[in-house]
Amino acid sequence: MVYVATARLMPEDAEWQARIEVHRRRRPPGWQLLETAQSISLSTVIGEAPADQCLLIDSLGTWLAEQLMGEAAPPADSSAELLNALAATAADVIVVSEEVGWGVVPAYPLGRQFRDELGRLNRRIARQAAAAYLVVSGYALDLKQLGVEIDS
Repeated sequence: MVYVATARLMPEDAEWQARIEVHRRRRPPGWQLLETAQSISLSTVIGEAPADQCLLIDSLGTWLAEQLMGEAAPPADSSAELLNALAATAADVIVVSEEVGWGVVPAYPLGRQFRDELGRLNRRIARQAAAAYLVVSGYALDLKQLGVEIDS
């Protein structure tokens, strides 16, 4: 298993670093770690993964926030590149993402852009994925089994 961390390390933010440390401690010791915010694009990681590998990407929302805040390509270009990499890979890929559609519409433009972009990206990834689960309060709901796909 390769744990693909999308969070940027911020040594000046003690609370953020503590959160990252909790994530590190709870991972099994045999898992490989790749930190995409530090070195390599998420699409490259997916594209270079061998067929016998399983990637656990945590999380799509953090990755998108980096795209919106950083010097990277515009989110639409990065998202298209990510979707293409996911469609082309022979590796197993598990993508963890936040559900943003149930919250309050943010009062500021960047927050609204993040919410809309992540909602669209979640929908597109779920549509092309073999399985999609919504995890709430410790229960996983199989969306492809229980849900009905809608166009939007």
